[in-house]
Amino acid sequence: MLLGSQLRRLREARGITREAAGYSIRASESKISRMELGRVSFKTRDVEDLLTLYGITDEAERTSLLSLAKEANVAGWWHSYSDVLPSWFPTYVGLEGAAALIRAYEVQFVHGLLQTEAYARAVVRRGMKSASAADVERRVALRLERQKYLLDDGAPEFHIVLDEAALRRPYGDREVMRGQLQHLIEISERPNVRLQIMPFSFGGHSGESGAFTILSFPESDLSDVVYLEQLTSALYLDKHEDVAQYEKALKELQQDSPGPHESRDLLRGLLQLS
Repeated sequence: MLLGSQLRRLREARGITREAAGYSIRASESKISRMELGRVSFKTRDVEDLLTLYGITDEAERTSLLSLAKEANVAGWWHSYSDVLPSWFPTYVGLEGAAALIRAYEVQFVHGLLQTEAYARAVVRRGMKSASAADVERRVALRLERQKYLLDDGAPEFHIVLDEAALRRPYGDREVMRGQLQHLIEISERPNVRLQIMPFSFGGHSGESGAFTILSFPESDLSDVVYLEQLTSALYLDKHEDVAQYEKALKELQQDSPGPHESRDLLRGLLQLS
């Protein structure tokens, strides 16, 4: 995505159309569009030819962009789990790992970055009743690997609003749910985690369209991305007007939900009742 955005900036600065850029590398206009959105892999020769077309002759700048192309083509750690992942999900894992700020609303279950191992296993088993025990364990392992993002040096900011429904809906037995609630209390104390609970008592709210995640990146060239997961696919929205609507909805959810301290009290209350 970062390389694609830089190629787009260079093309537009020269006033070159996508059609002309595609012609120069023996490709279609739609391929240039996909390259600029970071949706396809990059051939070094194509990048070299585009840089020449865009008038980039400085050796240091060319080397930097070509190095970025090589990095873009390196498979991420999550590709080793591709056998148990739906086709659209590796893209999300890569974006999640590159984000500096992750904002989310979840209603069906606890967000994957906050799930305990036992709770994650119960969620996967419920959602994939025909999966083998080995496939279930690989999905759980992937989820636990993703959670390391929140604990590493340079961890992203994670702001999450959990609907009370996600906490009331049991996955696993009583001990699994108690362990999950205790984990949420503990991880919400981390400086990079802001956890809020939207209580039933509030009534209707701006999260009526369902769960969503907004990913923001440290590179100024990259626009925010909204991730919407569906039953058989996922949507990645990056148009400013789309992102703005989801940011507005999340802001209202955060304003209408109790703050982090009060939300921890709600979690403690649920833990006592469980």
